[in-house]
Amino acid sequence: MSTFTIGIEEEFQTIDPETRELKSHMSQLVEQGKVVLQERIKQEMHQAVVETGTGICQNISEARDEVHFIRQKLISLADEKGLKVAAAGTHPFSDWVNQLITPDEHYDSIINEMRDVARGNLIFGLHVHVGIDNREEAIRIMNEARYFLPHIHALSTNSPFWCGRNTGFKSYRSKVFDKFPRTGIPDKFNSIEEYDEYIKLLLKTKTIDNPKKIWWDVRIHPIYPTIEYRICDIPMRAEETICLAAICQALTAKLYKLRTEKLNYSSYRRLLIAENKWRAARDGIQANLIDFGKEEEIPYTILAYELLDFIDDVVDELGCRIEVEHLKTILSHGTGADRQLAVYEQTNDLKSVVDYIIQETKFGL
Repeated sequence: MSTFTIGIEEEFQTIDPETRELKSHMSQLVEQGKVVLQERIKQEMHQAVVETGTGICQNISEARDEVHFIRQKLISLADEKGLKVAAAGTHPFSDWVNQLITPDEHYDSIINEMRDVARGNLIFGLHVHVGIDNREEAIRIMNEARYFLPHIHALSTNSPFWCGRNTGFKSYRSKVFDKFPRTGIPDKFNSIEEYDEYIKLLLKTKTIDNPKKIWWDVRIHPIYPTIEYRICDIPMRAEETICLAAICQALTAKLYKLRTEKLNYSSYRRLLIAENKWRAARDGIQANLIDFGKEEEIPYTILAYELLDFIDDVVDELGCRIEVEHLKTILSHGTGADRQLAVYEQTNDLKSVVDYIIQETKFGL
């Protein structure tokens, strides 16, 4: 099981501690961060966003150590600059219109192509890479993993507010990102050759200039030998990030194991899976998702425990049982979205929500 390496990318907000608004850091934070974190930190299109990424981790224990180390260093660097760091899928009230764009040829080309859709994409996600060497196996696993994407998404929901409004969604981040092309649940591909032909067609027709501009909720990474799960909001707490990463790793390992035993998991149509994604984005862990086999609605909690049962025979080999079972804590305490909404209900103050997110971002480090 040691082949299922893990890489974790988190996108953080930089906050002005006085106003609690997003603060464009003019990449000072990134430049200073590179001294300590080297390639683990980089700037994003919006100057108020800092992206971090672990190295290739052999197991979830290594991944936890890296995530904790990176968060700690980022928070202390921000403190030195008079800034705060917050982990949530959207900022509760800052407006994208007021945010500065990082001067960069790559970002200029994205804005030239996508205009205000790109400028308005002020969102913060979690991406989990799971290593798999064989691309043919990877495309088959990607097809089957699509069914579970809404289940994973519901656990990560952490963006109920947008531009000062309670959106009624647990993950409004996913709705903002839907405006981009080539996002959401991917189609099923019958072979790696079919997938490669699709990429070639997009390149040939100048639809994209590189395969990184395919931003599906799960994808075969165009450079690294990984399956990349991209559907999650960044969670507030590091332990929630580790839980989601462990679930992605275990799910990949389980689907691979089924294939070695000449068993396949049912591969459902994108149209059906997208219905569950909509429900997960709106209602999070309070959602009723559709069980396509039974053709009925099932409370999310039941499906979450079914997911734990499904991956149970691989988690001990991977050494991630404790991390995976943190899912139960999320079910009992609520996702980041649930907790943000509870603070807002108590205080009726979005600045208090930002303060809460900042505190939760440090939790357990």
